[in-house]
Amino acid sequence: MNSLDAGAGPAMNTEGGGARPVVVGADGSASSLAAVRIATREAAWRHLPLRIVHAFIWPLMHVTMGPSEAGPGEGGLRHDAERTLAEAVAVARETDPSVSVLTDLMTGAPSPVLLRAARDADLLVIGDRGLGGFTGLLVGSVAVQCTAHGRTPVLVVRGEERSTGAVVVGADGSPDSVPTIEAAFAEAEMRKAELTAVHSWTRAGGHAHGEHHDHKHDSATVAEEEGHLLEQALAQVRKDHPDVRTREHLVRGRPAKVLIELSKQAQLVVVGAHGRGGLTGLLLGSVSHQVLHHAYCPVLVVPRASG
Repeated sequence: MNSLDAGAGPAMNTEGGGARPVVVGADGSASSLAAVRIATREAAWRHLPLRIVHAFIWPLMHVTMGPSEAGPGEGGLRHDAERTLAEAVAVARETDPSVSVLTDLMTGAPSPVLLRAARDADLLVIGDRGLGGFTGLLVGSVAVQCTAHGRTPVLVVRGEERSTGAVVVGADGSPDSVPTIEAAFAEAEMRKAELTAVHSWTRAGGHAHGEHHDHKHDSATVAEEEGHLLEQALAQVRKDHPDVRTREHLVRGRPAKVLIELSKQAQLVVVGAHGRGGLTGLLLGSVSHQVLHHAYCPVLVVPRASG
């Protein structure tokens, strides 16, 4: 049985060809098993294999991997890790037995292992917190690090799993938002869901200081301008997904607050890792960061297009 990644441990149950898989992290927690269920569905929709990865950090600690002399033969850290993968495989099989499943026991800490595994993946799926998660944190550090540093779209499983409701996408009209809109259309098409494209703004309208101005006129003009911006952004992608029903949601307000409110009824929220006005020094944009921490449903974070 061959490894799928340099530096990885032995792979168990290697099926599927050379297609880019959907990768999911598994650590035995309820959050990660929920991620396995959703990752299996994503793999089925995309007609791709599923690769289940467990980060095995203990070899770095130089501790004994096998069972203790006084313990049962099936004990030990390596056997525990293999049981974690086997449990995840069982969940995937129960969710959709038609999906080809691959497993990897990879040496390293969770974040670097998942980022390495995701290099050749179509999608990375992770739970919002694992076994080591602190209840005081709104979202686990692994989820934050993977969405901030990854070059692959990352689906963070949090909140309520729903099979109904819209796919909601935040569209700011910037060139960087095109991959985000494309990913949202694809998800809506796979899920046979309506796509709600959200565009919000905070500016009240342009005028010079000291000049008399009509606030109502300014607001109407700004709304028209922002609506045109959204329509342009959608037009680039809509023609490739003619069967997807779309609804445009224009509102003056803070983007993160609007998206979080809509996530209460959505089955998925899609955001870009960086948006319009994003500071290049920030690894994750403020809107995506807030949505990732507070959304009521799973969140797909789409990186900028490379190049």
